[in-house]
Amino acid sequence: MSPSDSPSVRRHQERLAAEGIDVVRVTYPDLIGTERARDVLLEHLPSACDHGLAFCRAVYHTSPQGDVVPVTGGLDAGLPDICVTPDLDTLVPLPWEPGVASCLGDVTDPVTKAPAPESPRDLLRTVLARCEEHGLHPVIGPELEYFLCEAVPGSPRGWRRYGGARGVVYTAGLRGDDDNHLLRVLRLLRDAGLGISGGNHEFDGGQFEVNLTHSDALSAADRAFRFKAAVKELARKEGRLATFMAKPFNDAGGSGFHLHLSCEDENGRNVFDDPSAPHGLSATARHAVAGVLAHAPALAALANPTVNSYKRFGPDTLAPWLIDWGLDNRSAMVRIPPERGSGSRLELRLGDAGANPYLLIAGTVAAALLGVLAGEEPPAPLEGYGYDTARSAVLPTTLSAALDALEADTALTGVLGKDFTASYLAYKRNEVERFERYVTDWEFTEYAHHI
Repeated sequence: MSPSDSPSVRRHQERLAAEGIDVVRVTYPDLIGTERARDVLLEHLPSACDHGLAFCRAVYHTSPQGDVVPVTGGLDAGLPDICVTPDLDTLVPLPWEPGVASCLGDVTDPVTKAPAPESPRDLLRTVLARCEEHGLHPVIGPELEYFLCEAVPGSPRGWRRYGGARGVVYTAGLRGDDDNHLLRVLRLLRDAGLGISGGNHEFDGGQFEVNLTHSDALSAADRAFRFKAAVKELARKEGRLATFMAKPFNDAGGSGFHLHLSCEDENGRNVFDDPSAPHGLSATARHAVAGVLAHAPALAALANPTVNSYKRFGPDTLAPWLIDWGLDNRSAMVRIPPERGSGSRLELRLGDAGANPYLLIAGTVAAALLGVLAGEEPPAPLEGYGYDTARSAVLPTTLSAALDALEADTALTGVLGKDFTASYLAYKRNEVERFERYVTDWEFTEYAHHI
């Protein structure tokens, strides 16, 4: 039976029609986590499920500026297709788009029928399969920050931060959000089934943080990906811009993407908890921390994936730029929250909001798994305020250095896969090369009058 004849597809089609939905938006992430999509009229959904939707594979190799980066399997192969098949188990109506439901798509090579090597969602699936071989089931709770911007026609950037109130960190309501943007967003994302638990105004004007509930790692990545796309779409409907870039403004801090990670066994027991062990953390938890620390330089290439990412780091930024861990210590790269029992977990504070959720989670889980398999202990936890280079090693300070660290970490890339790693390195090194050739406004201001 072909998918188009499947009773399941027909049931979905009939249900959507009964709900007044006549379009299904099939989406999937590219390498940088941007949503790629096609709208399919409901009457053509069975055909899309049967044959898939054809896209050019070079969508994974296309930069934000529209350049097609020469990555193996793209331009050199004559720009072949990938095939995207709707995953109807992920269907959700879009509360802000009447008549439209959205679902994720599975991406395959139309010749081999295997997952496309650049597919971030399939990369995470591969890493999770490795974890399952060892009886580990990662659980992830994402936290993301973003800036909301308002249009300023004629200004150099065209945008300024929404709201100007200072000192409104950890607030809600009109005090730091005079148009109730966050309240609208939280309700709509809840109605979209994205597992949103809450949100608040963050440190700087126009900056917000939203917390997602914890779940299995693939579901968490799916929800974080859809969350980012939804926030940007809702901002556009308001005539605004929501940006998850790491540090969009010189006079403000950066935006983070923190991950809370624990692991369960086949019986659903949190294997990070052990009341009789040091700090109440099991050997598995301590080994996972050691793995994340050991592979942190390479992990930075996925957690901090842009040229801009490294401008978020540095003294007094409250962003982790040293490789360390601590017990309920927010100045550490890896923080162990105070909860134990079923709440035992580590919080990786390394990632910035620009990270692709699938790649950040895949890299973090892979590093933790390698630590568990190596069975090594982490160093003593950080005490007091961190950011002391005499106590802890420094992370890569540029994207180029992080990419070199990723390429050199053969253990981590062995889990991620050579094809994905090669494509990612080529794509991101092209970004570095384009940036290094570009004349910035800072350079003109610094040099033009005096030289």
